Amino acid sequence: MSLKGNLETVMELKSSPEKFFTVWKTQAHHIPNHTPDNIHAVDMHEGDWETEGSIKIWRYSVDGKQEVFKEKVVVDEEKNTVGLIGLEGDVMTKYKLFNPTYHLTPKGGGSLARLIIEYEKLDENIPVPDKYMDFMISITRDIDESLAKA
Repeated sequence: MSLKGNLETVMELKSSPEKFFTVWKTQAHHIPNHTPDNIHAVDMHEGDWETEGSIKIWRYSVDGKQEVFKEKVVVDEEKNTVGLIGLEGDVMTKYKLFNPTYHLTPKGGGSLARLIIEYEKLDENIPVPDKYMDFMISITRDIDESLAKA
């Protein structure tokens, strides 16, 4: 049984890739306003809100449990991708590697969002991170709905 894997799903969004991408790239500090039930706070640990490689600390709830995730953001503007490289936090107690990525492509007036979680479990008894993919889908839906109202 492999300890490494990828989870992936595709969602249709009302938001354009540029609009959704901008939130993650330069306005991450506003994400808790879009997703108050899921993400409680995001703090800058190193860098600034607009610079690739900046390190943020997220406080959020998954399955009713509060968790913390420290990540470094990686942006590829040509490919419209935003990746979060997991550095520390609750999820890193189960996974040696945990890197969520958003890849956006235009579709009509909105976009298709490909959500990917690349992971490596610390041992075979650790579950596949399905609950984190469900969380990623939920916050993506929340952000998209909030942007559609704006």
